[in-house]
Amino acid sequence: MALREKQAASRRQGRLFLLTALLLAAVNLRLAVTSVGPVLTELRVGLGMSTTVAGLLTSVPVVCFAAIGLAAPRLARRFGAARVIFGGLALLTAGLAVRPYAVDSAMFLLLSAVALAGIALVNVLLPSVVKDRFPEQVGTVTGLYTVALNIGATTAAAATVPLTGAFGDDWRLGLACWALAAVVALPPWLMLARDRTETRHQDQTPIPVRVSRHPVAWALAVYFGMQSTAAYVIIGWLPQIYRDAGISAGTAGLLFATTSFLGVPLGFALSALAGRIRSQSMIALVLGLFGIAGWAGLLWSPTAAPWLCAVLLGVANTAFPLVLTMIALRGSNPGTVVKLSAFAQGVGYLIAIPGPFVIGALHDATDGWRAPLAVMLVLTIPQIIAGVYAGRDRQI
Repeated sequence: MALREKQAASRRQGRLFLLTALLLAAVNLRLAVTSVGPVLTELRVGLGMSTTVAGLLTSVPVVCFAAIGLAAPRLARRFGAARVIFGGLALLTAGLAVRPYAVDSAMFLLLSAVALAGIALVNVLLPSVVKDRFPEQVGTVTGLYTVALNIGATTAAAATVPLTGAFGDDWRLGLACWALAAVVALPPWLMLARDRTETRHQDQTPIPVRVSRHPVAWALAVYFGMQSTAAYVIIGWLPQIYRDAGISAGTAGLLFATTSFLGVPLGFALSALAGRIRSQSMIALVLGLFGIAGWAGLLWSPTAAPWLCAVLLGVANTAFPLVLTMIALRGSNPGTVVKLSAFAQGVGYLIAIPGPFVIGALHDATDGWRAPLAVMLVLTIPQIIAGVYAGRDRQI
């Protein structure tokens, strides 16, 4: 009896350690992106970056997530998921630390790609780790790590401007300090990467073939792509939309932080709920309607009800934890989930690649935000359709 109790206690400790590692990794999954928006004006002046190139900067995340994410399953089979996640976090740390000191726009984009390549690997593999190690708590654990993700995103969005001010208005130091958060996540994943039992446990998961033949996979990919387009337009351009409307940089940062912060409580609650019900279609529909209302409000006037629009878009942005939960639920085993995660995220990000860049170019062409906002409003419709289809109670 005593031996069994010790074994049970050891398993609980192992699961708690893994959960801690998951949360530390998740905190870092948006720092490289959300820290840029609030100081984008200063960054553009410092690097001589045009609006079009700034639009390209907002597209770099989705390019990296698409290209690198598709390679994650193969790397995980060869090296083990824990080792690949550790490598991804190491790339992220290096990119965050060095990119603020780039000498020009091209170098900043390249070093951003290094950081984002690391994020892409972690993005794809975390759902499979959850399915593998927490099969009875998929919704709850997914909710917890999306909460951590949103805490990181919100903190970076809200604190980058104050940090820049504290460093004598040096935006480079304001961005570079976020590398410290990535450093904190490295030790537990190094321990997991060196644990042969953990690596073998993940490596022996069977990998199915060609999830791309299943309509569910394509529905998830389209839903992921549409919500990613909206998310990265919000990350890349929402603070600038508010600033161009006459709202101060500090307030614009707080508005954006509000949009991100709502994902903390809502993301957890929504994932936990989605994990307990068979169909998530109604949730996808409701979130889409919030998105329509938010984009319509900005289209009418960014200054008329800026906080309301920020809240509406924040609720709509919880489509991200929803789709992560659906990926884990639609796969019948961890091997299927890692393939489904790679496909849905890889293809989804490919779909999302043009979004932020096109929005920036359209802003340049029209010298305003009405046309870009109208496009975002229309794109919410296919997101709703794909989400309703992907949310049906089926498994691959």
